[in-house]
Amino acid sequence: MPRALASSVSLSERRPEPPAAVQRPTREQAIEAIRTLIRWAGDDPSREGLLGTPERVVRSYREFFSGYDEDPVALLQRTFEETDGYDEIVALKDIRFESHCEHHIAPIIGRVHIGYLPRNRVVGISKLARLVEVFARRLQIQEKMTAEIAACLDAVLKPHGVAVVTEGTHQCMTTRGVHKTGVTMVTSRMLGVFRDHAETRQEFLSAIGMRGGISVVNGAG
Repeated sequence: MPRALASSVSLSERRPEPPAAVQRPTREQAIEAIRTLIRWAGDDPSREGLLGTPERVVRSYREFFSGYDEDPVALLQRTFEETDGYDEIVALKDIRFESHCEHHIAPIIGRVHIGYLPRNRVVGISKLARLVEVFARRLQIQEKMTAEIAACLDAVLKPHGVAVVTEGTHQCMTTRGVHKTGVTMVTSRMLGVFRDHAETRQEFLSAIGMRGGISVVNGAG
């Protein structure tokens, strides 16, 4: 891989802000809310087949949205400086994610590709995968999730640059509304050298198998 020729100042020097604290209802209130939705759909939550459904739905929601209970900045705090002078791109591709859109709470399923050019610190690759999960396991729109992942890496590692590309299939589009299947949405966020230097950006895109390239406008493709 050709070496990046220049560094740039990060577009975001501040740490990503956690979502505002909300007053959570009790577990029983959440279960009762599911019973209400079942009645609204036209069925009887007291019939045998649905008796355990409200509690199962609440348990699944706890898993789907566990990202609200995790701090992505704390996740990246353990880094390594002994890299023997390594100064090329670090890329991790095809990180599968499952999220839910904030407009319809319908699943978004896809993959994220992450790249960064270290300045003097690297992070374990499992942390990159976990970082994706933290943001994916929240109510999301794909554009925001892509930007959040990039901003967090940039703020904590302070590398020469960060690149994030997300490919997602949105079931709010495939199972309702226009009912269009086989459609994939692609979003990107390029910071630092990946934004400023086409050669470095193309090196990353080639590494993840996207040789067609992504245009960059104000840091986001």
